[in-house]
Amino acid sequence: MSPNFWDNSDKAQTVMADLSDKKEDLKAYTDIEDAIKDNKDLIDLVELSDEDESKTLEEVDSNLKQIKKSLASLKLKTQLNGEYDKNNAYLSINAGAGGLEATDWADMLFRMYTRYCEKRGFKVEVKDLNNEEAGGIKSVTLHVKGPYAYGYLKGEKGVHRLVRISPFDSQSRRHTSFSSVDVFPELDEDTSIEIDPSDLRIDTYRASGAGGQHVNKTDSAVRITHIPTGVVATSQAERSQMQNRETAMNLLISKLIQIKEEEKKEKIEDIQGSYSQIAWGSQIRSYVFQPYTMVKDHRTNYEMGNVEAVMDGDIQGFIDAYLAQNQNK
Repeated sequence: MSPNFWDNSDKAQTVMADLSDKKEDLKAYTDIEDAIKDNKDLIDLVELSDEDESKTLEEVDSNLKQIKKSLASLKLKTQLNGEYDKNNAYLSINAGAGGLEATDWADMLFRMYTRYCEKRGFKVEVKDLNNEEAGGIKSVTLHVKGPYAYGYLKGEKGVHRLVRISPFDSQSRRHTSFSSVDVFPELDEDTSIEIDPSDLRIDTYRASGAGGQHVNKTDSAVRITHIPTGVVATSQAERSQMQNRETAMNLLISKLIQIKEEEKKEKIEDIQGSYSQIAWGSQIRSYVFQPYTMVKDHRTNYEMGNVEAVMDGDIQGFIDAYLAQNQNK
């Protein structure tokens, strides 16, 4: 290791995280290799035995199912070979129309993704939080740090639909609420992109989210608008206006780069007109609490009946199903 390795702590931590991820991949491969060998030994014992080995055969069958599951998971990891799949990610949640029911749903999704990231070992930082005084959140932007954070989370982009008996309805009626989720990759520092400063409108305002007394008493929050496209990026979680401006700018660039890629444009300047991040009519997943419990992804038809587990961050099955469906596209 170079004696100057830790001079740039951010870069060093990125390298160490990447090394740790590669070690995990190697361990997953050797574990599968060992499991196959052990299972082969069991099969050899069954073939040589003159006694009833039905229990051993059941064990072999169970082992094969687990090996198949591990192989599928490792294969999916190898399919995360997009240009930005290895990168950290920004994940934004925005409540739809519907008052307290909608802002509560956005808050539930906020918790779900936070718990998922914790389970995967991703680090989560809140970069922008817009609370609703009556309860819940209007919007939140998370900075998710970890190997392949964007690769795993990119399929979560879309509209998420909740159906339940509203706890805020005195007549206990069933309500349908919507929240949108958007996901962008964090770009490397050496990513080259040119943005005309005259195309930017930068506003400062008083922060309203978490951060203590400091952010609530100063105009430290920053909102940057890319005028030609209408794309907006905000940050209010940092302590200084300069830090929030840098964070908002990084997020804006990430959004613009992704739009450029999606629309197959050569330059940022080629993107014109108002850009709508997510079409509200195109829901990707429904979370039904009543009259039955079911979470279903409408793109892959993958579903789970345990809604509580899903809301507690158990969404890897949905992510794997999406990646498997799109791995050859």
